Formats: sequence, structure tokens, C-alpha cells
Amino acid sequence: MSGLVRGVQVEALKVRTARASYAVLATSAMLTLLFSLLEASRAGSKGVAPITTAAGLSTVTTVTGFSMLLAAVLGAMITSGEFRHGTETLTYLAFPERGWVLAAKEIVAAASGAVFGLVSGVVSTAVGVGFAAGHRGALALGAGTLAGHVAGAMLGAALFGAVGAGLGSLVRSQLAGVTALFLWSVVVESVVGGLFPHVLRYMPYTAATSLGGIKPGGSAFGPAHGASAGAPLPFVAAAAFVAGVAVLLSMLASRTTVARDIS
Repeated sequence: MSGLVRGVQVEALKVRTARASYAVLATSAMLTLLFSLLEASRAGSKGVAPITTAAGLSTVTTVTGFSMLLAAVLGAMITSGEFRHGTETLTYLAFPERGWVLAAKEIVAAASGAVFGLVSGVVSTAVGVGFAAGHRGALALGAGTLAGHVAGAMLGAALFGAVGAGLGSLVRSQLAGVTALFLWSVVVESVVGGLFPHVLRYMPYTAATSLGGIKPGGSAFGPAHGASAGAPLPFVAAAAFVAGVAVLLSMLASRTTVARDIS
């Protein structure tokens, strides 16, 4: 266990001192701000619910899907970055038990993802509340509901960050890992969701976003965006599903690429 603690400390230090971590976080925050403003400006027009209603306000305050996708990107960078920079040999010499190394990276990826979800949740909530405050009357959503959406975004981003870490450790290639995440989340889930809307809620990225209060299809791209995909998975089931995907990828990686010779 002491090896895991030391590993987490080392991996956390790497993330805190890497400029790429802050660049990805800033990108997540900026995309959240941009699309929150777009949703807020559309509220009340062209069939979109007014921001004075619960449906309209939640459409703005739950624009947190980008935080989950980019948390997974950072997770993939955390686990695959050492193979890209050729520092994995030194890491495994310092921590010979590779399983602890992978576990430490997963924990740090999840913790970093939670930060992404928090920042994104705060940004989208601030935009939604700010626009709603311009109208007379009480907010359509209570403080408890808004806080629940932020907490859900933190959990979703944390779990999807762990998914990215598991994928990055499995493929070893940073480019391949990041590309696979975007292809799956942006292309595969959108195409499948467009063709079979009711399957969408069983997709990892969609399940992760549903934890933040986003309806299936709300965070999708292309033909699946806004699709009538029914109710999301129950909160606990969605969290368990995404966590299971992360565990499965990590188990596959620990038995294959993590154990492979690096000389």
C-alpha cells in the first residue's frame, strides 16, 4: 500500500507540473463557457424551452459533456505519455510493481477528472443562473438540484477520466488513445445513437454525461444530438457501468501491455 501512496504522490506531481494538464483543463472550461452561452442565448426561441423553466435552465447548467471527454483525454495522456517520452523504464525501476503504477495513474486520472467536472459544472451553472437572473422571479431549479448536477459532473468526469487512463495504458500510444476516445465519443456513439436512439444510454460516454443531468442525446454530436433516446440509466447503474468499463480496460492492460517488456 505504501507503494501505491508514493505512486499517487509522484503521478499527482507530474500532472500538477505539466503544462499540458492546464491546457486541456482550460480547453474544457472554454468549450463549456462557449456552449453554455450558446444554449442560454437560444433559450425561449425556436422551440427551445425558456430559461425561466426547469427544462430551459437545466439545458444550460448541464453543459458539462466536454469536461468528461477531455478528462478522458488527460487520462490517456497520463498513462501513455511515459511511452511517448521514453520515461517508462525509469518509472518501473523506481516502482517495480507495475500494478501499483497503473493503479496510481488511474487514481490521479480520476481525481483530475473530478476537477474538470467541477470547473465545468461551476462555469455552466454560473452562465445559466446569470441569464436566469435577468428575468424576474425565482430560479426554476433549486440550489440542491444545481449542486447535484455539479456533483454528478464531477463523478462522470472522474470515471471517464479513469476510462481514458485504462485505454491509454492498453494501447500505449498517446495519439492512438486520444484518437480512439474522440472517434468513439464523437463518431461511434453519434452514429449508433442516430440509428438506434434507445441504445444510446448504454454507451459509455453518454452514460457518463447522464451523471451530470444530461439527457441521452443531449451531449451527442451529429445525428444523435437531441435524439429521443428515452430516459437515461439510473444514476447508480450509470456510474457502475462507466466504472466497469474503466476496470475492464485496466485489467486488460495489466495482463497485456503493462506486463510487456519495455527494453
